[in-house]
Amino acid sequence: MLNGIPVELPAMLAAREERASRQAAWLKEYARPLLSFTLNIPGPIKTSPDLRQGFEDGRVALEGRLRAAQLPCIVQMEVHNVTGDEALLAIDGDAAEIKRICTEIEEHHPLGRLFDLDVLAADGTKLSRPLPRRCLLCTEQAQVCARSRRHSVEELTAEIERLLTAYLS
Repeated sequence: MLNGIPVELPAMLAAREERASRQAAWLKEYARPLLSFTLNIPGPIKTSPDLRQGFEDGRVALEGRLRAAQLPCIVQMEVHNVTGDEALLAIDGDAAEIKRICTEIEEHHPLGRLFDLDVLAADGTKLSRPLPRRCLLCTEQAQVCARSRRHSVEELTAEIERLLTAYLS
């Protein structure tokens, strides 16, 4: 399920830096809120055919919700590298409304816990969720468990595989 090419930390840091540079350039060029979509996948394997399918389904759900809310995407790009699948969208609309929709998707889509939907206002300010995310495995805040390394990568990966299997079957 999570069969892919392992990625080292320097490659992940370079991908994060490239994403931040792209976002800064888009904020300057389009002067609109940006939506960055990636997956929360711990461990060295960041993409696989099943993760790509989950990403694509999340992107389709996101685009449908934005259309229904009459929030047009003016430009969009996707990147599919071993460091993970990414989409960046510049949206003509209210950043707070975009964040509300993203939070609903993260909370209610069957794979929403794997989605990382970040919204930047046109001035570059990152919007926060009204409530912190819950850990994939327990009721604690995700940041608390991640910082303390409460759960092993193997435990987290097993839960991701369970979610993907249930969703894709």
